[in-house]
Amino acid sequence: MSDDHPPSGQSTKKSWASRLLQSFAAEPSCREDIVDMIQDAEHRDVIDMGTKKMIEGVLDVAELKVRDIMVPRSQMITIDKSQTPQEFLPIVIETQHSRYPVVSENKDHIEGILLAKDLIPYGFGMSPEPFTIECVMRPAVIIPESKRVDALLKEFQSKRYHMAIVVDEYGGVSGLVTIEDVLEEIVGEIEDETDDEDSRADIRRVSASRYSVKALTPIDDFNDFFHSSFPDDEHDTVGGIVAQAFGHLPEVGESVEIGQFQFKVTAADRRRIQQLQVSEVSDLQNATE
Repeated sequence: MSDDHPPSGQSTKKSWASRLLQSFAAEPSCREDIVDMIQDAEHRDVIDMGTKKMIEGVLDVAELKVRDIMVPRSQMITIDKSQTPQEFLPIVIETQHSRYPVVSENKDHIEGILLAKDLIPYGFGMSPEPFTIECVMRPAVIIPESKRVDALLKEFQSKRYHMAIVVDEYGGVSGLVTIEDVLEEIVGEIEDETDDEDSRADIRRVSASRYSVKALTPIDDFNDFFHSSFPDDEHDTVGGIVAQAFGHLPEVGESVEIGQFQFKVTAADRRRIQQLQVSEVSDLQNATE
């Protein structure tokens, strides 16, 4: 067999990784040079758009601090150590998170982390012991705002935890961060395995009188569903109307009445409202009578 030809079954086409490494032979001197090379590689079909965005995400993460990606204190959904299961289970069911900080007094006093899956044995009578939140709490990991995100990812991997509480220079709690927050900076939004078509719907019923509504739901769709008549001349989405009614970026749990509806914020990030719980005011009044 001639040495001029590759062995049988070996592709003569180089992998995109090999070609990308070869393109780095020019020894880029700064981050901008690397970005230019990645863009050029994508233009020449050495890598596809998805790979380009992921590499750029890795470069971005290397420059971020935890404070840049954390869920701020005002948006943290917590469980009070003194709450009974009857009191905190509606929070777990409504928000559908995997982990919740457990606090005492206020958010500066983090006692531990509650994993939703640790509640299952008690719900199905599999545990011979009575439920106490102290029995199921996991230790809370505390990290500073100034920690580099790439270093945090390595720590998440090596120490096998998924959530950390973020504190400022004075030791006060300023937010929390999860491994998903870090990964989404690299690969984009990650949908949970429970996010089926129904749960991704803009509007879905969660009880006889309550609805879960995405803040980005178009006003026309909201009006059609609820037979309402909100104007769409100033805002295109329900979230825009609600944000205007508040006059500020609301915290999770805040509510406001607009017309015959009560809007309660159930999810938000640092910049916008994400999810709302909607109820008709008449239904709420009847429930309290």
